[in-house]
This record gives sequence, structure tokens and C-alpha cells, in this order.
Amino acid sequence: MANKKNKQKTPQQQQYEQLEKKFETKRPVLKNCVKAFWVGGLICAIGQVISYLYIYFFHFTEQTSGNPTSATVIFFSMLLTGFGIYDRLGQFAGAGSAVPVSGFGNSIISAAIEHRTEGFVLGVGGNIFKLAGSVILFGVFSAFIVALIKTIIIELGGL
Repeated sequence: MANKKNKQKTPQQQQYEQLEKKFETKRPVLKNCVKAFWVGGLICAIGQVISYLYIYFFHFTEQTSGNPTSATVIFFSMLLTGFGIYDRLGQFAGAGSAVPVSGFGNSIISAAIEHRTEGFVLGVGGNIFKLAGSVILFGVFSAFIVALIKTIIIELGGL
């Protein structure tokens, strides 16, 4: 199939493709995956430490410490984004910094910082949930579907 594509191309196009392949930079995929794994794991480990702090100092249970832990991690990621630190972490780690819940905080505050020159209402307020709104929408929708499936399974199991 690749030969068919090459036959349809002019000699100049084929020559350009060969030249392009020669100068194309090779991406260190394995290295990027390792960095993403370790940074994402470190962010999650920090979240686990925060959870244990809520359990130890504020007498939360393991089940009730999840929400304040998520809020704290989001707050710190927003703070680090405001200082420009999280962006450098994202450049280094790639998806390792975007996948945990801290990436959610980063997406919210990045849109707000980008549009702050347009004012607080139309700039920050209008754009703060531009990217995060879809995350919230799909999160709520998927939670509804899972709860609906669970309810149907429990009801059918009770018969």
C-alpha cells in the first residue's frame, strides 16, 4: 500500500519526503514515557501524603479524605501555574503532569491567566472553564451512567 502512494507522487514529492526523513528529529519516546511515569507518580505520591495528613491531623477517614485531598492538589497546581513552575514541569514531564487531577487545576488557571487582559468578567470569568468545562461535563455524565448501571444491577440482583 505504501508503494501505491509513492507511485502516485511526483519525483519531487518523493525526493522531498526522503529529505524530510533525513532531517526529522527522532523523538525519545521511551525517555518521555519514563519521565511522564515518574512525575505523574510523584504527583500522586504527594497527593497520598496530603491525604494521610488530612487523616492524621483532621481525623478524616480514608473515604472522606479524598475530596479535600483533590481540592488541595488542584489548589497547589493552580498556585504553581500562577508562578510559572507547573508549565516548566509540563514541558519536562508531558502527560505525566497533565493526567493527574493537578492537570485539571492547571487547565483552569492557564485559561484565566491567558485572558486576564480582557477583564475579570469577560476575560477570566468567560474563559476560565473553557477547557475544564468539558472535563466537568463528561465527569458528571459518566458518574451518572455508572450510578445508573449500578442501580440497575442492584435492583435486578434484589429480585
